[in-house]
Amino acid sequence: MDSKAFLTIDEQPLSLRECLRYLQSAGKLQGFLGDILRQYVLEQEVNTREDLNINPAVVEQAVVDFRLQQQLTDPNVFQEWLQRNGLDYAAFHSQISSNFKIEKLKFAATEPRLQEYFIERKVFLDRVVLSRIIVENQDVADELKIQIQEGANFEELAREHSIADDRIANGMMGPVSRGTMPDGVRAAIDAANPGDLVGPLEIENRWALFRVEQVLPATLENQSLRQMLINELFDRWITEKIQKMTVKLQVTD
Repeated sequence: MDSKAFLTIDEQPLSLRECLRYLQSAGKLQGFLGDILRQYVLEQEVNTREDLNINPAVVEQAVVDFRLQQQLTDPNVFQEWLQRNGLDYAAFHSQISSNFKIEKLKFAATEPRLQEYFIERKVFLDRVVLSRIIVENQDVADELKIQIQEGANFEELAREHSIADDRIANGMMGPVSRGTMPDGVRAAIDAANPGDLVGPLEIENRWALFRVEQVLPATLENQSLRQMLINELFDRWITEKIQKMTVKLQVTD
């Protein structure tokens, strides 16, 4: 194998320069470099910070749990698994420990900013379940509103008169992010309660009647939402670190 080869395909050696050129041609070089920089930041933080120490017993228990879950309790089977994954035990153990440290780093980097970030994103996280009727002109919308107020069935009117695709679902839009609504619509919806009829409102030269079905306010007590925001905030934190770096790509033949 050529000592300068970075990769060999069917006995054909490829240099690092050639591999990078292929990535650039495929439009994936930036992503490749981004992954390298991200991992560099993580390893620098994990290896230099003193507030990320993990109890060795926790790591050992995680190793045991992993082997049980993956049915790798037999030493020979475990050794074969390590070899297939290009690891020895020390590297595997270090990987488990590093994962714990990264989670601890994630908490340290995001917890002080999480509440502020949640407030910043809240308008897009709050959702409202809506039904709607969309018609071409205001007179029709006004007439439909009067009919609904006098007891007509909203769902039937949506099926009969709405020009929106969701008419086949009785006008039900499902959950809608408050942040994606036009300002005027959001203000009107925010002032309403479940069951209220809102409109008619003009939207893109058409007229809409909305019925508020359910309000779904976002909260950090929702663990899946909380984790999503932590991950977003952590990615932002890493990006800020990368932006402060001086990075030069140098490839020699």
